[in-house]
Amino acid sequence: MTKATLLPLPTIDRVQQVIDALADYIERSGLKPGDRLPAERELMAALMVGRSTVREVLSHFQALGVVESRKGSGTYLLRAITGATIHMPLTLDTQHLRDALLQTLEVRRGIEVEAGILAARRRTDSDLVNIQAKLDEMERVHLAKGTSGPEDLAFHLAIYDATHNPLFRQLLEQMREAFERFWEKPFNRPDFARRSFPYHRTLFNAIAAQDPDAARQETLNILAIVEEDIMEMSK
Repeated sequence: MTKATLLPLPTIDRVQQVIDALADYIERSGLKPGDRLPAERELMAALMVGRSTVREVLSHFQALGVVESRKGSGTYLLRAITGATIHMPLTLDTQHLRDALLQTLEVRRGIEVEAGILAARRRTDSDLVNIQAKLDEMERVHLAKGTSGPEDLAFHLAIYDATHNPLFRQLLEQMREAFERFWEKPFNRPDFARRSFPYHRTLFNAIAAQDPDAARQETLNILAIVEEDIMEMSK
């Protein structure tokens, strides 16, 4: 049986390419749950990418619950994966932006409302510090640029983590590509959803106060304003 090898990659979309290459390598090598993945340095040398790229990919796999990092030992496979199953992009109608945004908003409403409720119930002091740090950075960027795409995502991810249910982050990791593509700058409006910005602070306050009803309402307030903006800007 021919031994599987890792090959260097062209310099295009490194993170996604490493995700695909590593998933393919795991499949071709016949790695099973419990098997150890190649060390970071080996991955860096084989794929000709930097340490930050390798770590971002491993973090992505950890968020999906398919690998586990063991301090001083390495990274181990938790469940079998293939190039086809590690990343299954959502199918949305790219020709009708308004409809795609409303469809993803429906999904976000269900997930984010529940995440806010659970975060308010379960958050720890360290969770609160993490959420506040992400919110402070979001506010800093928003005030400087008038928009805060990646920072907004980081804020919501911190809330997901405060639920202490890993499925929330896993779901978002699977949906992230489609969500980011449609929500980056809808209708070429960098000020899209600007009106919802203040409610992120009140959502944080509700989670800090461990008030699930208020967290639910503040999340709904954010998403209601976003929906209004979609309807208004798509006319």
